[in-house]
Amino acid sequence: MQRAGWMGAVMAALTVAGCAPILNIEGTFFPAWMMCLALGIVLTVVVRQLLVVLHLEPHLGPPLLIWPALGLLLTMLTWLVLYRT
Repeated sequence: MQRAGWMGAVMAALTVAGCAPILNIEGTFFPAWMMCLALGIVLTVVVRQLLVVLHLEPHLGPPLLIWPALGLLLTMLTWLVLYRT
């Protein structure tokens, strides 16, 4: 019974994955999430540099936790800003 639920979830994910926006860049097609990931990483580096200049970085907490979380947040916000419907 649990296997059927798992297979249903996989099928639903594969069906929804086909709805992702596709970008035409220089004649080739890329999934839009690749651009959002790149922008999220660039924005994370910019925010880090800004916090270093303002001397706030030492007060944030463990960098191994903070920077990936910020990168994920900025990636998801980029997706929402560019591709919300």
